Amino acid sequence: MDSQTTANSIRLGFIGGGKLAGSVIRGLVRAKYCASSAILVGEPNETARHRLEEELGISATAENREVAERAQIILVGVKPGVVVPVLGELAEPLERKLVISLAAGVRIAAMEKIAAAHFMRAMTNTPAAVCRAATALAKGGRTTIGELSSAREIFGAIGVTVEINEDQIDAVTALSGSGPAFVYSVIEAMAEGGKKMGLGADVALTLATQTVLGAAKLARESRLSPEELRRMVVTPGGTTAAGLAAMEQLKTGDGLIAAIEAATKRGAEMAQENQ
Repeated sequence: MDSQTTANSIRLGFIGGGKLAGSVIRGLVRAKYCASSAILVGEPNETARHRLEEELGISATAENREVAERAQIILVGVKPGVVVPVLGELAEPLERKLVISLAAGVRIAAMEKIAAAHFMRAMTNTPAAVCRAATALAKGGRTTIGELSSAREIFGAIGVTVEINEDQIDAVTALSGSGPAFVYSVIEAMAEGGKKMGLGADVALTLATQTVLGAAKLARESRLSPEELRRMVVTPGGTTAAGLAAMEQLKTGDGLIAAIEAATKRGAEMAQENQ
């Protein structure tokens, strides 16, 4: 075992190994944040457990209580509607431990009512799997300076991390949590446009995906605003100007803004449902 690990204690425990939690686990292993042997996942699905063990070399168990008892830091990656019941079952072994919820729509106050753990929330996204996550951290009333530092270290290993107040987390859920799906829709639409204009499907998808990747990287590294970057591409009367005019006519930007608004509102509704 890793030097950070003993026979009875491991560094990180995950309750749930589904899509989002699985992405975080894959990113942490890829980033070599800690030894694979220092990660334990509680996952009821036998097939999912074996896949994680075989692919990543981590340990997995069907018992959430084992994770709660052995892990130094616990990350909760189950569906929002299950978070409160699961935490209620594990209240005793979670006492005074740092517990980071990855779930949308479950407030820290709701979690603090049922267990004496030190709760935080981390709203991240599936690009965590390739160490390109966008994560927002919200601390709870019991969070210590050291625990906040630990959370920054974990999520900083797999991408960009910002700190927010919890009342902003529904907007983060919409922007970075749901955002990859919106971007995939943009990539898909761009590729479809390329196909419509005569490109092969593979060529169109390759070019659309790389164009989005390159544009995002330039936006990040140049520190220029989207407007400034857009002006670098546009020539009056040229092809880009024609394309942007079509997007304006179809209100493409308004549609993306509406997507963020709708996802934010749904996050707030879920918080009411899971009080």
